[in-house]
Amino acid sequence: MRFKNVWGHFKTITAHKLRVMKYCFSVGLLKQGLLHDLSKYGPEEFIPGVRYYQGTRSPNAQEREENGFSKAWLHHKGRNKHHYEYWIDFTTDMSKGLVGHEMPLNYAVEMVLDRIAACKTYQGKHYTDASPWEYYAHCSPYMVIAPETGKFLEKMLLMLKSQGEKKTFAYMKALLKKEKY
Repeated sequence: MRFKNVWGHFKTITAHKLRVMKYCFSVGLLKQGLLHDLSKYGPEEFIPGVRYYQGTRSPNAQEREENGFSKAWLHHKGRNKHHYEYWIDFTTDMSKGLVGHEMPLNYAVEMVLDRIAACKTYQGKHYTDASPWEYYAHCSPYMVIAPETGKFLEKMLLMLKSQGEKKTFAYMKALLKKEKY
């Protein structure tokens, strides 16, 4: 492992984590802000993160391209409830197969904040409030997500795009106080 990759990956995941932490604190999710993405510092995720580090996108994308899947991502999404993929499971009606289950509001809010922070971290000066929406629009046809959670994510990203962070964060903070979508 090259030191440049170790240091670069550490700086990237830490900058992302600190950004999400700040955002979580601003909407009242103190514990989630502190605990966000700690699994990235463990060997199952950190070592592949260093191996596939590029600095301009998630190392999981490069690992996926080289191996057909990302073992680090499978580990990560299985331990972090702010990813909609964590909530994919069978229903009691086995004829429906795998479906997305509705995320609790606090994790859905963290998911939105995570997407904003990831776009800012990887896009840097090219980031705009439309960036998270554009990423979502590109990926949404392939997502297995609960309809309620998908509508919430879409609404928040469109609000961010048209009204900015301040209004979007204030809206999410108010929703959290009411404890419902």
